Amino acid sequence: MRIFLATLLSLLAANSFAYTIKSIKYDGMVQISESVALRMLKFEIGDDVDDEMLDESIKMYYKQGYFEDIWVEMDKEGALTYHLKEKPLISMIELKGWKENESEAMDRIIQIKVGSLYDEKKIEAAKSRIIEAINQEAKIDSVVEISKELLENGSYKITFLVNEGEEIIIEELLYSGVSALDSDDFNELVANKEREFMGWLWGRNDGKMKVADLEYDPLRIRDLYMQHGYLDIDVKQPFVKVSFDNYTADMSYQIKEGEVYNVGAIIIEQETNVIDDALVKEQIKLEIGKPFNIETFRDDSQRIKTLIADLSYAFVQIVPDLKKNKEKGEVDVIFKIMPGDKVKIRNVVISGNSRTLDRIIRRELYLGPGDMYSLTDLMDSRNSLGRLGFFEGNTIEEKRIDNRTIDLVVKVKEAPTGNIQVGGGYGSYGGLLISVALNDRNIWGSGIDIGVKAERSSLTSNYSFSISNPRLNDSDFSGNFSVYTSNYEYNDYAVLSDGFATGIGHRFTRHTSGHIGYGYSANSYEFDDTITTVDTFYFEDYSKSSVTASVKFDNTDDFYLPRKGFMLSQSIEAAGMGADASFVKSRTNFGAFRGLEEWFGFDVIARYKARLYYVKESGYLPVAERFYMGGIGSVRGYESYSLSPTIENPDSTATEDRRIGGELTASNSFELSFPLLPKAKIRLVTYLDWGYISASGDALATDIVNYPYLSNGISRGGFGAGLEWFSPVGPIQLMFSKPLAEEEGDKTSMFEFTMGQRF
Repeated sequence: MRIFLATLLSLLAANSFAYTIKSIKYDGMVQISESVALRMLKFEIGDDVDDEMLDESIKMYYKQGYFEDIWVEMDKEGALTYHLKEKPLISMIELKGWKENESEAMDRIIQIKVGSLYDEKKIEAAKSRIIEAINQEAKIDSVVEISKELLENGSYKITFLVNEGEEIIIEELLYSGVSALDSDDFNELVANKEREFMGWLWGRNDGKMKVADLEYDPLRIRDLYMQHGYLDIDVKQPFVKVSFDNYTADMSYQIKEGEVYNVGAIIIEQETNVIDDALVKEQIKLEIGKPFNIETFRDDSQRIKTLIADLSYAFVQIVPDLKKNKEKGEVDVIFKIMPGDKVKIRNVVISGNSRTLDRIIRRELYLGPGDMYSLTDLMDSRNSLGRLGFFEGNTIEEKRIDNRTIDLVVKVKEAPTGNIQVGGGYGSYGGLLISVALNDRNIWGSGIDIGVKAERSSLTSNYSFSISNPRLNDSDFSGNFSVYTSNYEYNDYAVLSDGFATGIGHRFTRHTSGHIGYGYSANSYEFDDTITTVDTFYFEDYSKSSVTASVKFDNTDDFYLPRKGFMLSQSIEAAGMGADASFVKSRTNFGAFRGLEEWFGFDVIARYKARLYYVKESGYLPVAERFYMGGIGSVRGYESYSLSPTIENPDSTATEDRRIGGELTASNSFELSFPLLPKAKIRLVTYLDWGYISASGDALATDIVNYPYLSNGISRGGFGAGLEWFSPVGPIQLMFSKPLAEEEGDKTSMFEFTMGQRF
C-alpha cells in the first residue's frame, strides 16, 4: 500500500508539472492565421502552463471546425508546437439521378458550396434535405447514397447518387363525421386530394400524395370549420393505407364537428388606456349574435394592431382570447391590447443604393428622423419605393434601440433603369416591326427620366426625345417635355407629324396625382403619284393645339410586377385654341392586381386591365385622332391599330376598305402570371382579351354619305400565353396569341414582343 501511494503521488506530481513557454509554433495550419490563433490562447510566451491548460487549448482549436486532428509537442527548450491536420476542402459536388442540371437545387437543397470544408454532419443534412424534397414530390422509398472521392490535390469530390422512389397516388379519400359542411369544400384547401378522372389535365386533381403536407391538411380542415363557428372541431390525423404493390393509397379522416358558437360579447382590454374603446370596436367586423369566424377574428386583430401602431406604439401586441360557454353556445371574444411605449424614429439608414442618390429614396419615405412611428406610414413607404421601378426589391427593417427608439434600415437592390428598349411584332399582313429606344428612368441616380426613341418598319418611322422629372426640386410637383417626328405609311398615302408636348403635375396625396399639359403638332400627308382619286376629307393637312388634364390614383406595391393594389386614371383632352382640329377626348384606364399565393401555395398573380376611350367632335375631328384597336395594350391576336370601323374605299383601284377609326373603344384583359424559372426571373402568363370599337358617323355624315359603313360596332377577342422576363437589360414580354371572333379581312398577329414596359 505504501509503495502504491508513493507511485500515485509521483504520477500526480508529474502530470501537474508546469512548463515555461519560450515559443509557440503551428504546423499544418492554413484556414486560421497565426496571429488569430495566438489571440485565442489563454496564455502567452513566458507563461507557465500545465497539461490541463494545453488540453483546453486543443479543445478550443478543435471547436473552430477546421481540423480533423490536433496534437502538441513541447521540447526541452520550451518550444510549444501545435500540429494540426485540417479538414480537406470540397472541390466538386455532383447530383445524379435527380435534378442533375438544376443549379437551384444545389443552392436551395444541398446548401454546400464548392470550396467549403468537408463536414460529415453537413453532408448528412444535405442527404436528408434531398429525401425530404423528393417526398414533397409525392415519392416515397427514395434512396440517396454518398460517394466520396479523394482527388490528387487532397480535396474531395462529393457525389449524391439519388434513386427516386415511387409516387403514391390517392385512389380514395373519405371524410367520416361530416354533416354541417360539404366535404367537397375541403378539396379547395387540402394539398392531398383524391385522383380525379383524367387527373393529368391542368386543373384536375392528379392524386399525388404530398407527404410533407399530411400533418398540415387536418389544420386546414379545422380552420375552415372555425370560419363557420365550430370551435370544438376535432380533426384527427388522416389514416393512410398504402398498397406497395401498385403504390396507391386510401385515406380517411375522422372528424367530430361539435356545435356552432355565436359571438356572445366583444371585450376590449387595454393594459394601458391609449385609445377610446369605441374607436377600436369600429375596426372589428365580428358581430354579436352571429357565428364566430376565425378568419375575421385574425383580420380584426391585425386592424387593431395597425390602429394602435399608427399612434406610435411600434411594439404593440394584440393578444386575442376566446372564452367559450358550451351551455349557451356562445363565445366571448377578448382583444387584449398591450401597447408598450410610444416610439420615435432616431435615424433612417439607406443601404444597397449603389446608383440612386440617398435623397431620391428619402423623399419617398413617409417617416424620417425625429418622427413618431406609424405602421401605415411604414407600409406606404415600402410601396412608394416599389412604385419607383428603380429597385428589384426593398425592405425597411425596424432596428430596436430601446423601448422608445428605433432606427429604420432601408435596404434596396438596384434594378436596371437605363436600357435599350426593343419592341415589335409580326403580323400576317404587316410583316416585322422593330422599335428601338434608349431610355433611362433614373439617369445618374437622380430620378429624372430621359428617353430617345427610334421606331422603324417597312411602313412606319417614329423618332422622339423626352425628359421628365417626377419630383421637381424634390417637391410634390413634376414636369415634362417631349418633341417628336413621325411618318406612318399606308397603301396609298403617308401621314407626317411633327410636334411637342410639355406639362406640369402635382401629387395631391400619397396615391393621387394630377397633371395638366399642352401639346402642339403639325400633320400633313404625302400621296402616291399613281393615285388619282383622293377623298380630300381624309387627307387635309391639319394642326392640333390641345390641353390635357388628368388625374391618377395608384396604390400598387411595385412598378413592374405589382401583387396588390389598383390603378385608375382619367384624362380629358380639349383640342382647338386656334388650330384646325377641334374635339374633346376622354381616356379612362383601370388596372387591379392581386397575389394569389395564399390560395395556390406559390406566387400566382391575377391582373385585370380595362380601358374606355371616347372622343366627341366639336368642329373638326381628323381621322388620325380617332381610335384604333389591336395589339398589346388592347386586343392581342390582331395587328396593332388594325381593328377599326371601315367604309367603302373611294379609290376604286384600292384592294382594301378604308379604315376611318372609332369614336368609342373599350377593352378588357384578364391575366394570370405564374413563376416559371424564379431564379432567372422568368414567368409564364396566360391571358384573355376582349374589346369593342365603334363610330357614330355623325362627324363624317355630310362628307361620306356616299360611302356607307362596311363594318361598324366591331367586337373581337384574343387569347394566348407568353413569357415575362425581368432581364438584366429590362423587362421583356414575348406574347403568342390566337384571335377570337376573327372575320374575313382581319389582320391577325401571331407573335408580339416588347421590352421596357411594365407587366
